[in-house]
Amino acid sequence: MSIQTVGIIGAGRMGMPIIGHLKRAGFEVLVSERDAGRRADIEARGGQWAELATLAARSQAILICVGYDSEVRELLGGAGGLFESALAGAIIAVLSTIQPKTMEQFAAQGEPRGIHVIDSTICRGGRAADDGTLLSFVAGDVAVVERITPVLKAYSSDVVHSGKVGTAQVSKAANNLILWACLVASHEGLALAQRHGVDIEVLRAALLTSSATNGALAVWGQQSMAWAQDDMDIVAGMARDCGISLPQSVLVQDICRELKPRRYELDKYGV
Repeated sequence: MSIQTVGIIGAGRMGMPIIGHLKRAGFEVLVSERDAGRRADIEARGGQWAELATLAARSQAILICVGYDSEVRELLGGAGGLFESALAGAIIAVLSTIQPKTMEQFAAQGEPRGIHVIDSTICRGGRAADDGTLLSFVAGDVAVVERITPVLKAYSSDVVHSGKVGTAQVSKAANNLILWACLVASHEGLALAQRHGVDIEVLRAALLTSSATNGALAVWGQQSMAWAQDDMDIVAGMARDCGISLPQSVLVQDICRELKPRRYELDKYGV
């Protein structure tokens, strides 16, 4: 069954631009969003405002773009949720960042209902969402991944099949762990240089051409760190689940907690 209608649940910072990309790619786009104040923007981008039940009954693919594990659970298994109302054969792709083991549970619950629940996490941030140049990790059965790939390519310049269900969440967690470690390292390197009288912008431009280059340094001053603690909590839970010690990530999580309210204020770093 080819995908012609795509449902999106959650029209936030990432979900909203995806609506427009899907519409331009030729998909019918139904959108369920709790905040009625976003309706005009959704419709301006070509999305059709829809109640959850209507979206589920008409969509061959559904993208979940909400913030938290608990919200995904409620959308799938709650009263009137997607497990009750989605089309047989529908693909439900979880773009939200959650625990891999939670994804495995969702996939197992969907299987006897004829619903394919997969994870398809997105990287590169808001600007890439605006530009349609996200990196999408997608996990699940090869045939299911092939079927949804045209949908993912509407808003992603790169689509990577990471393996079985849950591995897209693992891949996103690895991305986030490295991202926040690089942000902390960039703060420390630039703060040290500033104290010794180096022009920070000249140095940053040079470092981006050197072995110290990293994504956090490239978008210096633009990262809100809105999800830093949630990301690192997921990493910590994954480490516990597999019995591995990640000592640097523990330090990074602590530093990010203190750094967030005064990020990019180099004169305050380390004092």
